[in-house]
Amino acid sequence: MIRAVFFDMGGTIETFGFTPELRIRATAGIQKILQSVGIELNLSDVALYTVVTQGLKQYHDSCIDSLVELSPVQVWSDYVLRDFNVDRTRLESVAEQLATYVELSYYERKMRPEIPAVLEELRRMGLKIGLISNVNSRGQVPANLKQYRIDEYFDPIIMSSEYGRRKPDPAIFHYAARLMNVPASQCAYIGDRINRDIVGARKAGFRLAIQIIHDYEHGELECGATPDAVVNSMTEILAPLQEEMSRSFPRANQPVQALIFDAGDILYHRPQKGSRFDEFVHSHGIESPDGLQEKQDELVQMCYRGQISQEVFRESILELYGITDEALRENGRKMLEEDDNGVVFFEGVRETLEILKQQGFLLGIITDTANSISTKLSWFEKAGIGHVWDSIISSQEVGVRKPDPNIYRAALQQLGVAPERAVFIGHKKTELDGAHAVGMKTIALNFEAGAAADVFINHFHDLLSVPLLVMHPKLTRETEAS
Repeated sequence: MIRAVFFDMGGTIETFGFTPELRIRATAGIQKILQSVGIELNLSDVALYTVVTQGLKQYHDSCIDSLVELSPVQVWSDYVLRDFNVDRTRLESVAEQLATYVELSYYERKMRPEIPAVLEELRRMGLKIGLISNVNSRGQVPANLKQYRIDEYFDPIIMSSEYGRRKPDPAIFHYAARLMNVPASQCAYIGDRINRDIVGARKAGFRLAIQIIHDYEHGELECGATPDAVVNSMTEILAPLQEEMSRSFPRANQPVQALIFDAGDILYHRPQKGSRFDEFVHSHGIESPDGLQEKQDELVQMCYRGQISQEVFRESILELYGITDEALRENGRKMLEEDDNGVVFFEGVRETLEILKQQGFLLGIITDTANSISTKLSWFEKAGIGHVWDSIISSQEVGVRKPDPNIYRAALQQLGVAPERAVFIGHKKTELDGAHAVGMKTIALNFEAGAAADVFINHFHDLLSVPLLVMHPKLTRETEAS
């Protein structure tokens, strides 16, 4: 039941700490980097140390709520040096260098001595090894892994600086599991922070979440989840991992092992879709432009394929309507966002998914969407189903939409199941046909006219009585005997 282990970096792979004296000495390097592009602040090292420390603290405090990892130039321009008249273009040219330098030089870092032996043992056990780290630079983690001579063990290496979201957002955990092609429920996570590492792994449905003690006062409240184990040395993680590896997959010999759902109009719907923005447009006497539907459909396709962000999509919609007044644009953005978030889950979704999960099914989602996985997971968490998903495949992340066979194959590959042992639950004819074309069985719910499927159901909870999904007792006994 465990196929992969992900590690945190700071406080986990390595211990770290600092003193004011260390940072003041290192501040001379910040001065040199700024001066190299003609930025002269005319501050002493002590004064600049204070500016940098306070600015970074304000940024990290803001991240606790937003979980957004800004680019280094945004951090240094909007937080660290916001009180200085600094040329942003010049700052941008050295922002990554500044971020990496601070993370390498403002701390004293040291690899835990047992790490190489533990990583080698995990490799011997046949486990995949990855890393998920909250970090503003793109350079510190690779530099330290290479310095410790352990970089070869980690694939993938997921950094918030590249993904754009920070732990404990479960989206970054799901992203890591997808890149590793392992179901979330077959992953373990090792980290030192309850509020970032353990909470995030729990929300993402990871099988194990283990805390390793790190003596560092970070000033944040540690709460929100209970780790499966608390260890002082990395060698202590081996026993619980070995125990989990000895467990068998409960549906190993069953005809159906995985259920993969469309999201919209299967799990939830939007009963007032688009109504807020329509009301906004009409209340301000804004007329619909010629060719609106065609242009809007083109933008939707681009957004669904990840060619433009949702923010760009919304701005483009406002431009189509010719809305230039900033106050109106802000109100329009708000209405578009409220329309997107106006989801209502169908009756029985949470209870049914929980039962299916208990029955041992791997559960996945394939969604054509303009919304980020982070946004969708926030909806799911509120509905009580955030933790159940083994795979979430988004058109925005993989760049193709249903019924392209590659989007179905991405889910099957991560779940590790053959097409004939997976069932797709959808409502559109094209999407059901696409799943059938790659060899999956299909169940139609809330289906449109002309839809073809192996099974048709009228309510979500009807999944529990579909003969195709009932566990075969003979095969169950064979699995238990083996």
